Amino acid sequence: LSAELRPVAYRNGEGARTMVGMAAPAVLDVAPWGDFSAATCGVLASLHERLGWDVWVVTRVVDDRQVVLHAHPPDLIRPGTWLPWADTFCRAMVAGEAPRAATVTAAVPAFAKRMSGPVARIAAYIGVPIVSPEGELFGTLCAWGFRARPRSAARDLPLVETMARLLSTLIAAGMAPSDPPAAPRA
Repeated sequence: LSAELRPVAYRNGEGARTMVGMAAPAVLDVAPWGDFSAATCGVLASLHERLGWDVWVVTRVVDDRQVVLHAHPPDLIRPGTWLPWADTFCRAMVAGEAPRAATVTAAVPAFAKRMSGPVARIAAYIGVPIVSPEGELFGTLCAWGFRARPRSAARDLPLVETMARLLSTLIAAGMAPSDPPAAPRA
């Protein structure tokens, strides 16, 4: 690293760590997450707080299944819960059959035909692929609303795309997620 990019430990006269006159705890709230799981949970909690939507999930596509790695709020969907990939909204989005954001899923034919079983309650959807370093589909970052959302909610898409790209970048940088836990089908 060049000298201007190296982290510098600041200390005051008593030897306590400071940064431009601030105590070190003032920066700890933005310290790096320790692993992919923690980063994913942080992304989901942040998106839920900032954008709303009822449920946020990060999934992984494994063979013919879409497996939940993490969800927020965490008590709504257990990690490891899965659906057949062919039946999911995310599959329609990744295949280009449906948009990344649908404030009324019933108005999108590719989503409307999938509205049975566990996904029947999804009235609004936003989702973006998470991509491996090789350009292969890893999984998705997506959210569901149990009521239709205002059309203005489609403005949430650029932030969701940025967060999905961040998660893809962590995977590319070697911060590999752990294998999904075993759980029942949704």
